[in-house]
Amino acid sequence: MARQFRLRPAPGATNDADSSRASTTLDRRRFMKYTFNAAGGVIAMASLGAVGFASFLMGQAASGAEDTGVKYWVPKGQEDTVWYGALHEQVMKKSDLVAEAANSDTGMAGAQGVWSGLPVNIVYIPHEENESKPPAEGVPRIQYGEGRDAAGAFVGHGREIFDVTLEDGSPDLALQPHDNILLLFSRCPHLCCIPGWQLVANDFTADTWLPGGVDAGGNKLFCICHSSRYDPTMLEKNSNRNRNDGSTFNYFGVRLTGGPAPVGLPLIPFVVTDDVIQGLDTYQEWYTFCD
Repeated sequence: MARQFRLRPAPGATNDADSSRASTTLDRRRFMKYTFNAAGGVIAMASLGAVGFASFLMGQAASGAEDTGVKYWVPKGQEDTVWYGALHEQVMKKSDLVAEAANSDTGMAGAQGVWSGLPVNIVYIPHEENESKPPAEGVPRIQYGEGRDAAGAFVGHGREIFDVTLEDGSPDLALQPHDNILLLFSRCPHLCCIPGWQLVANDFTADTWLPGGVDAGGNKLFCICHSSRYDPTMLEKNSNRNRNDGSTFNYFGVRLTGGPAPVGLPLIPFVVTDDVIQGLDTYQEWYTFCD
């Protein structure tokens, strides 16, 4: 059964109970149809009315249940072009990514997905195989760099991720890079469209890689709405803003390399259990910049 999301009332919405329920409840299949079609180049803002595109994302599940498993989500019209076209709504497995990465010149692989009703991107990077090699074209690994906010002010360094601890004082191993995988919240900080992994063909999405977190080279996450690009191999500490209450927060994520977005995309901590990739909701604030 499709999961239902309860949304905030639209400004100026009627007080009629039936009308309110009709305008503020959307099942997840319809929601993802709207949002992932945006990743394919169409934003259904007009059909969403005053509720707004971002509000669809952060609605609460009416059942109160929470999904931990990350599932593939195949954008409409891409069923025959993406490698995971036959895996729609199936749980993501590390072995799937490893197998697909073997078909890549760079050893990388990625996919669109959904976790707890949120759009995500997952990227496989052959870090463990390449981390001891000299940085070179076509030899990707996870990198760490300085994070600067939208105004250009230094926020922190990506290696500070190894200093993050949980409430019991233990290091947050689920947030640190592991299993050659990064899981990312997939909403562009520009206008909240959904960046994609190789959903369009251009120099930024080609199966190439350059070190340094630069805009040149391929294997970028690419937002087709306004061409913001993100290097999923360059981790940094940065800052963003909760659009609901205006508060700012620091987060760890991947670097913005070009386009109008102000900053990069935040990480989602995860674990791999019996080959299944499961996201953790440890840092919910990081995903409120489209709230």
